[in-house]
Amino acid sequence: MRYSQLFIPTLKQSPADAEVASHQLMVRAGMIRQLASGIYSILPLGLRVLRKVEQIIREEMNAIGGQEVFLPSIQPAELWQESGRWGFYGKELLRIRDRHDREFCYGPTHEEVITDIVRRDVKSYKQLPLLMYQIQTKFRDEVRPRFGVMRGREFMMKDAYSFHADEASTQKTYEDMKRAYSNIFTRCGLDFKMVEADSGTIGGNFSHEFMVLADSGEDAIGFCDACDYASNLEKAALAPPAATTEPASDGAPVETATPGKKTVEDVAGFLNLTPRDIVKTLVFEHEDGLVAGLVRGDRQLNALKLKNHLGCNWLVPADEKTIAEKTGKPVGFLGPVELELDIYMDHEVAVMGHCVTGANKPDAHLTGVHPSRDIKTTATLDLREVIEGDPCPRCANGRYQIKRGIEVGHIFILGTKYSAALKAHFLDTNGKEQPCVMGCYGIGVGRTAAAAIEQNHDGNGIVWPMPIAPFQATVIPVNVQVDEVRQAAEKIYQSLQASGVEALLDDRNDRLGVKLKDAELTGIPCQIILGPKNLEAGTLEFKIRKTGESKEIPFPDGLASLPDLIKSC
Repeated sequence: MRYSQLFIPTLKQSPADAEVASHQLMVRAGMIRQLASGIYSILPLGLRVLRKVEQIIREEMNAIGGQEVFLPSIQPAELWQESGRWGFYGKELLRIRDRHDREFCYGPTHEEVITDIVRRDVKSYKQLPLLMYQIQTKFRDEVRPRFGVMRGREFMMKDAYSFHADEASTQKTYEDMKRAYSNIFTRCGLDFKMVEADSGTIGGNFSHEFMVLADSGEDAIGFCDACDYASNLEKAALAPPAATTEPASDGAPVETATPGKKTVEDVAGFLNLTPRDIVKTLVFEHEDGLVAGLVRGDRQLNALKLKNHLGCNWLVPADEKTIAEKTGKPVGFLGPVELELDIYMDHEVAVMGHCVTGANKPDAHLTGVHPSRDIKTTATLDLREVIEGDPCPRCANGRYQIKRGIEVGHIFILGTKYSAALKAHFLDTNGKEQPCVMGCYGIGVGRTAAAAIEQNHDGNGIVWPMPIAPFQATVIPVNVQVDEVRQAAEKIYQSLQASGVEALLDDRNDRLGVKLKDAELTGIPCQIILGPKNLEAGTLEFKIRKTGESKEIPFPDGLASLPDLIKSC
């Protein structure tokens, strides 16, 4: 491709609303342009990158038996009403009406559509397992779209769905998907972690996220420094601590005046204790009422762990008015002793020999509380948030490290959530009707490209990993008006094209500085620079974008070595 024929509208300045590097650089490098909030046009250079990512995905999906389909983006409301998600999904679901006043939505995902296909045409276990995927546009009406294509409202996604006769078959495909996804992100040149995750609004009972490590990541992930355990921090597990050697306090808890002392820090200071000596009582509301969670004063309670244990649809911190009305207890002095709520205790609290809790009276706390003796709990479980240095729950010697990550892929075992609701049944070996067991597997195509930039950029621009770079090399003649330079550049370009290298010839009649700045900005991995002085010396300059390393290559004798040099970058 010749630069003069390619639409690459580069910019010197970043857009004012661009918060992260990938958004700034994709706009500046002429890859995207915003049409509306969270909706972007993908320009030629950007599309070349997305097509590279898509091709890697297709190859890996096909390798594990995936069959590509293309499903409608506009979906009838009836399907979503059957699955129960029409009312549950929320305002992110873009609802529309056609000219006949029939309700539809612009699909944010395609579980309902693919399940409808299977229920119509799959009747026997002999037709299973079945794995189908598509690469298609989705729309989710995000309340606050941001970060360019990282969190847009309209986006390109690979979504795959599998249907099985039993759990064993589902698990096999799930393991195949884990390997395929690892291959995809490895081939894209990304540093990533596969982490245990929550299933969110998709549903299901088992899931993993694939997270590209980057300081700008929206999510925190915890992973072991000694084994391969990794998890989204909101789900990161902790093993129960060893039983305490601290003796239990003698006698009943003692009510102690703590006038105006409501926070853990205030109570600890007033009683000359540390926060770890205090138990926090946190009250949450869900669809069936109020529950209380207990963690040590120096810890944070992980509400997702509690929600998953309860199996409720939603769980939020209860407000002061609700707590006061439903418990009759003063907020700030609430405690678990004789509290008439279901109480869930973190493992660390359970092994405390004595502690301080609220006394359920204004301006008072209880000292000498022995949790296993004085607190009536519904269950003891892992409730707290992980911090760096915590012990790994899987191995004996490992400790948690915590880094930021960008979610680029998510895989789920759905079970029969959708097949049962939509009656996607088959006849098993005994002729008995059964619901299909399902899996769901997604990759954000644009997010993958943006995450690659977040992980690979510097002060001059993008540093593309070779497998997804829009071009592998750019040929930069110093002055195309000099016949010898123009002819040599053309010869190099034609030679690279013939050898299978994706090359860009910068044939613009611009200053060398402009060309070099654009080459750095767009992040093409290899630069081949030539001018009258090079040609007089019988050399070319070969520069690697990632390292800045530069070397002289004989010309024309070294021309045949260029493809191997480029492919080794």
